This record gives sequence, C-alpha cells and structure tokens, in this order.
Amino acid sequence: MSGRTELNQSDELHEIKVMVVDDHPMWRDAVARDLAAAGFDVVATAGDGPEAVRRAPAVSPHVLVLDLNLPGMPGVQVCKELVGAHPALRVLVLSASGEHADVLEAVKSGATGYLLKSAGAQELIDAVRRTAAGDPVFTPGLAGLVLGEYRRLATDPAPAASDEPKVPQLTDRETEVLRLVAKGLSYKQIAERLVISHRTVQNHVQNTLGKLQLHNRVELVRYAIERGLDDV
Repeated sequence: MSGRTELNQSDELHEIKVMVVDDHPMWRDAVARDLAAAGFDVVATAGDGPEAVRRAPAVSPHVLVLDLNLPGMPGVQVCKELVGAHPALRVLVLSASGEHADVLEAVKSGATGYLLKSAGAQELIDAVRRTAAGDPVFTPGLAGLVLGEYRRLATDPAPAASDEPKVPQLTDRETEVLRLVAKGLSYKQIAERLVISHRTVQNHVQNTLGKLQLHNRVELVRYAIERGLDDV
C-alpha cells in the first residue's frame, strides 16, 4: 500500500479502490452499493475494527470510508493503525456524530476528511473522489473547526529541544503551494490560482511532504499554520 502514488484527477472512478467499514449491515451495504454504482471499485467491506485492520492491507484501498463507532476497536484506532502503517491510505470518516471532539480526534488520528451520515449520495461520491485526490473534505462548518484547532495548537509553546534539526529548504514554488494549502484551497483551486496543472500541484505537495518528513495533508496544514504561512 505504501508504494502507491497519488491519483490524477482525470483518472476514472473505477480506478479508485474503496473499502467501506461500518457495523450496520444495511447502511454498509447501501454505501458500498452507491459507490459501486457511481463507478468506484469497492474492493471490500468490514463490520468491525479488527476486521478492517486485518483486511485493508490485503485489498490495498485508496480510500477507507470509515465509521467511528465500531465494535472490537474504535474507528479512530483503526485509522491510526492503518494510516501509520500505510501513509498513502486516505481515510474519509462517515459518522453520525458531529461532535467537535470526535471530529478533531479523527483528524489527529490521520483522517483526511469527515462527512456526516446526513450527507446525500452525490455528496458522498464527490467526497470519496476528492479524498482519493488528497483534498481534505469536511461537512460544511467542520473545516473551520479543524483549522481553528490547528491555530490554537500553533500558539502553544513548543517543547525545548537541545539539538534542533535543520529546517528543510523548500523551493519558492513549494512554499507558494504550501501557503495556499494552509489557506484551505483544494488542489484544483491552487492549480487555477498558479496557472499550473493539478498534477504539478500534487507533485509539489508530495515533494514538500518528503522534505518535511510529514505523512499527509493534514500534518502539512498544521506545519504551515505553525509558521504563519496562512496569514501571508
């Protein structure tokens, strides 16, 4: 799983492999059926946390559509274990809970996006497509909550380090892309703003992640906010 590359925006939906994890069989089957009907390759489903952790590496999904309230292992732990072992995996939480604590815990565990189960089928389909492309996707109102939490964390004093590692050098264009990522723009919006291709934006983000030794866009946003790049 870790060797996968980012998908081009122009890739067909059937090239996006999806796994659905939910403990309610009717809901799980309905979500899987809607995504398959839309053209996604639904490679597996799971009804509890341990099953999800066990099956995901075998089927290598691009996107894990994950409920938080799972028997055997909570969804946030599933997310943490799978993303930790396979950083290229994208996780879209699909939950009935809109509680701020649940949203923040999911994102801190590595989720790329968070969608409420009240979302319509088309909204879910679009969210999975965007999640596969690496865009953070949140039910309206939740994105501001996440960015606000990063701002709060960024104002906390950092622990003192005896040997501060050398800050990696980013190119001017990588810094420019990073600044727009921190402002919450999608890859498509960044590409339009800088008059470059969507793929070029993805390449800059991947290069920056590598240089900074970060794993996903969520960590990248926090890094940028901590350095005030979103205010420039």
